[in-house]
Amino acid sequence: MNAYATLMACAVEAGDPTVLALAGVLSSGFEHHGVDVLPMPGLDADQTHRMLARWFPGAGPALGLTCVLSPATMPRDDELEDLVALLNHHADPRAGPADEANCVAHALACASLGQKHLWQDLLLPSRRELSALISRWFPRLAAKNTHDMKWKKFFYKQLCEREGLFICKAPSCGVCSDHALCFRAE
Repeated sequence: MNAYATLMACAVEAGDPTVLALAGVLSSGFEHHGVDVLPMPGLDADQTHRMLARWFPGAGPALGLTCVLSPATMPRDDELEDLVALLNHHADPRAGPADEANCVAHALACASLGQKHLWQDLLLPSRRELSALISRWFPRLAAKNTHDMKWKKFFYKQLCEREGLFICKAPSCGVCSDHALCFRAE
Protein backbone atom coordinates (compact mmCIF):
# COMPACT_ATOMS: atom_id res chain seq x y z
CA MET A 1 0.00 0.00 0.00
CA ASN A 2 1.37 3.45 -0.87
CA ALA A 3 1.72 6.25 1.69
CA TYR A 4 -1.41 8.11 0.55
CA ALA A 5 -3.58 4.99 0.79
CA THR A 6 -2.13 4.19 4.22
CA LEU A 7 -2.82 7.70 5.49
CA MET A 8 -6.36 7.70 4.11
CA ALA A 9 -7.05 4.28 5.64
CA CYS A 10 -6.17 5.83 9.03
CA ALA A 11 -7.87 9.22 8.41
CA VAL A 12 -10.31 10.54 11.02
CA GLU A 13 -12.59 11.94 8.32
CA ALA A 14 -11.68 10.95 4.76
CA GLY A 15 -13.76 13.65 3.04
CA ASP A 16 -12.46 16.60 5.08
CA PRO A 17 -10.39 18.99 2.89
CA THR A 18 -7.87 19.36 5.75
CA VAL A 19 -7.34 15.61 5.90
CA LEU A 20 -7.10 15.33 2.12
CA ALA A 21 -4.57 18.17 1.85
CA LEU A 22 -2.40 16.90 4.70
CA ALA A 23 -2.46 13.39 3.27
CA GLY A 24 -1.40 14.76 -0.11
CA VAL A 25 1.61 16.67 1.24
CA LEU A 26 2.63 13.98 3.73
CA SER A 27 2.43 11.18 1.18
CA SER A 28 4.39 13.20 -1.35
CA GLY A 29 7.11 13.84 1.25
CA PHE A 30 7.26 10.18 2.29
CA GLU A 31 7.32 8.95 -1.29
CA HIS A 32 10.09 11.36 -2.34
CA HIS A 33 12.31 11.09 0.73
CA GLY A 34 11.28 7.88 2.52
CA VAL A 35 9.78 7.43 5.96
CA ASP A 36 12.98 8.29 7.83
CA VAL A 37 12.84 11.96 6.78
CA LEU A 38 10.37 14.55 7.98
CA PRO A 39 7.77 14.93 5.22
CA MET A 40 7.17 18.68 5.74
CA PRO A 41 10.13 21.04 6.08
CA GLY A 42 9.67 23.37 9.01
CA LEU A 43 7.82 20.89 11.20
CA ASP A 44 9.87 18.89 13.69
CA ALA A 45 9.40 15.24 14.63
CA ASP A 46 7.11 16.00 17.60
CA GLN A 47 4.88 18.25 15.51
CA THR A 48 4.76 15.62 12.76
CA HIS A 49 3.83 12.85 15.18
CA ARG A 50 1.11 15.03 16.80
CA MET A 51 -0.27 15.85 13.34
CA LEU A 52 -0.38 12.17 12.43
CA ALA A 53 -2.02 11.29 15.76
CA ARG A 54 -4.63 14.03 15.30
CA TRP A 55 -5.66 13.39 11.69
CA PHE A 56 -4.29 9.92 10.92
CA PRO A 57 -4.27 7.84 14.13
CA GLY A 58 -2.29 4.66 13.67
CA ALA A 59 -0.61 5.85 10.47
CA GLY A 60 2.84 6.20 12.03
CA PRO A 61 3.22 2.49 12.80
CA ALA A 62 1.40 1.52 9.58
CA LEU A 63 3.93 3.54 7.57
CA GLY A 64 6.85 2.20 9.61
CA LEU A 65 7.87 5.61 10.94
CA THR A 66 10.54 5.80 13.59
CA CYS A 67 10.30 8.15 16.56
CA VAL A 68 13.28 10.13 15.29
CA LEU A 69 12.96 11.52 11.80
CA SER A 70 15.73 13.41 10.02
CA PRO A 71 15.03 16.99 8.98
CA ALA A 72 14.00 17.50 5.39
CA THR A 73 15.93 19.96 3.31
CA MET A 74 14.19 22.38 1.03
CA PRO A 75 16.11 24.52 -1.46
CA ARG A 76 13.63 27.38 -0.99
CA ASP A 77 13.44 27.46 2.83
CA ASP A 78 13.14 31.26 3.02
CA GLU A 79 10.20 31.18 0.62
CA LEU A 80 8.57 28.42 2.66
CA GLU A 81 9.01 30.44 5.86
CA ASP A 82 7.45 33.53 4.23
CA LEU A 83 4.42 31.55 3.06
CA VAL A 84 3.94 29.93 6.48
CA ALA A 85 4.20 33.34 8.17
CA LEU A 86 1.62 34.81 5.77
CA LEU A 87 -0.81 31.97 6.42
CA ASN A 88 -0.28 31.88 10.18
CA HIS A 89 -0.83 35.64 10.34
CA HIS A 90 -4.32 35.05 8.93
CA ALA A 91 -5.15 31.90 10.94
CA ASP A 92 -8.54 31.87 12.64
CA PRO A 93 -8.31 30.56 16.23
CA ARG A 94 -11.94 29.42 15.99
CA ALA A 95 -10.95 26.89 13.28
CA GLY A 96 -8.74 24.93 15.66
CA PRO A 97 -5.66 25.15 17.87
CA ALA A 98 -2.71 27.18 16.63
CA ASP A 99 -0.53 24.08 16.21
CA GLU A 100 -3.15 22.54 13.88
CA ALA A 101 -3.39 25.76 11.85
CA ASN A 102 0.41 25.77 11.66
CA CYS A 103 0.38 22.23 10.22
CA VAL A 104 -2.13 23.31 7.58
CA ALA A 105 -0.03 26.41 6.85
CA HIS A 106 3.06 24.23 6.34
CA ALA A 107 1.14 21.88 4.06
CA LEU A 108 -0.10 24.77 1.92
CA ALA A 109 3.36 26.36 1.84
CA CYS A 110 5.09 23.10 0.86
CA ALA A 111 2.54 22.47 -1.89
CA SER A 112 2.90 26.07 -3.10
CA LEU A 113 6.47 25.25 -4.08
CA GLY A 114 5.18 22.56 -6.44
CA GLN A 115 4.86 22.83 -10.20
CA LYS A 116 1.12 22.26 -10.65
CA HIS A 117 -1.97 24.10 -9.51
CA LEU A 118 -2.00 24.25 -5.72
CA TRP A 119 -5.03 21.98 -5.41
CA GLN A 120 -3.26 19.41 -7.59
CA ASP A 121 -0.03 19.55 -5.56
CA LEU A 122 -2.17 18.94 -2.45
CA LEU A 123 -3.78 15.95 -4.23
CA LEU A 124 -7.22 17.50 -3.71
CA PRO A 125 -10.07 16.50 -6.05
CA SER A 126 -10.65 20.10 -7.19
CA ARG A 127 -10.07 23.76 -6.44
CA ARG A 128 -13.36 23.79 -4.51
CA GLU A 129 -11.82 21.75 -1.66
CA LEU A 130 -8.80 24.04 -1.60
CA SER A 131 -11.03 27.10 -1.28
CA ALA A 132 -12.99 25.40 1.53
CA LEU A 133 -9.73 24.57 3.31
CA ILE A 134 -8.41 28.13 3.09
CA SER A 135 -11.77 29.61 4.07
CA ARG A 136 -11.91 27.40 7.16
CA TRP A 137 -8.38 27.93 8.49
CA PHE A 138 -7.49 31.35 7.04
CA PRO A 139 -10.80 33.17 6.44
CA ARG A 140 -9.34 36.71 6.56
CA LEU A 141 -6.90 35.76 3.82
CA ALA A 142 -9.63 34.04 1.81
CA ALA A 143 -11.77 37.19 2.08
CA LYS A 144 -8.98 39.22 0.44
CA ASN A 145 -9.17 37.09 -2.71
CA THR A 146 -12.18 39.06 -3.93
CA HIS A 147 -11.72 38.25 -7.62
CA ASP A 148 -11.07 34.51 -7.20
CA MET A 149 -7.42 34.66 -8.26
CA LYS A 150 -5.71 31.27 -8.35
CA TRP A 151 -4.55 30.58 -4.82
CA LYS A 152 -0.85 30.10 -5.44
CA LYS A 153 -0.64 33.32 -7.45
CA PHE A 154 -2.71 35.04 -4.77
CA PHE A 155 -0.35 33.95 -1.98
CA TYR A 156 2.68 35.23 -3.85
CA LYS A 157 0.91 38.48 -4.71
CA GLN A 158 0.21 38.93 -0.99
CA LEU A 159 3.88 38.32 -0.18
CA CYS A 160 4.96 40.88 -2.76
CA GLU A 161 2.51 43.45 -1.43
CA ARG A 162 3.72 42.87 2.14
CA GLU A 163 7.26 43.66 1.00
CA GLY A 164 6.19 46.62 -1.11
CA LEU A 165 7.16 44.84 -4.33
CA PHE A 166 4.91 45.23 -7.32
CA ILE A 167 6.14 43.06 -10.15
CA CYS A 168 2.89 42.85 -12.05
CA LYS A 169 2.86 44.04 -15.65
CA ALA A 170 -0.07 46.40 -15.16
CA PRO A 171 -1.38 48.75 -12.46
CA SER A 172 -4.46 46.57 -11.99
CA CYS A 173 -5.37 42.98 -12.78
CA GLY A 174 -8.25 43.99 -15.03
CA VAL A 175 -5.94 45.55 -17.63
CA CYS A 176 -3.09 43.04 -17.40
CA SER A 177 -2.25 40.92 -20.42
CA ASP A 178 -1.78 37.90 -18.10
CA HIS A 179 -5.28 38.20 -16.60
CA ALA A 180 -6.39 34.87 -18.07
CA LEU A 181 -3.40 33.07 -16.52
CA CYS A 182 -4.28 34.25 -13.03
CA PHE A 183 -8.06 34.02 -13.16
CA ARG A 184 -9.08 31.45 -15.79
CA ALA A 185 -10.81 28.22 -14.82
CA GLU A 186 -8.58 25.35 -13.71
